[in-house]
Amino acid sequence: DAGVHSKAWYAATCDRKTAEDALYRSSKDGSFLVRKSSGQDSRQPYTLVVFYNRRVYNIPIRFIESTRQYALGREKSGEERFDSVAEIVENHQRTSLVLIDSQNNTKDSTKLKHIVRVS
Repeated sequence: DAGVHSKAWYAATCDRKTAEDALYRSSKDGSFLVRKSSGQDSRQPYTLVVFYNRRVYNIPIRFIESTRQYALGREKSGEERFDSVAEIVENHQRTSLVLIDSQNNTKDSTKLKHIVRVS
């Protein structure tokens, strides 16, 4: 279990557009939620959606079968791995999360500060 189901930041049945709209409405840097990923892929079960600098970032949360852990974004050497999605969120409420904009090739960072609920 990823530890998401009882969490205020988990929007179970929310699609990408609904999540993005909710974050744009909040328009506070560091607003976030976690939703189920659009593609039904067991290796990428969730997406962390973060608002920063008037942009919304959809960051895939990967499930690593071999270690039964979770990691953010594309696989990279030396990446941080967590035992649950809840641990990822708790970690990035304390330490900054790097946001990579692949279109503009820019990097920002923010902490996860404001939980956005999707109505």
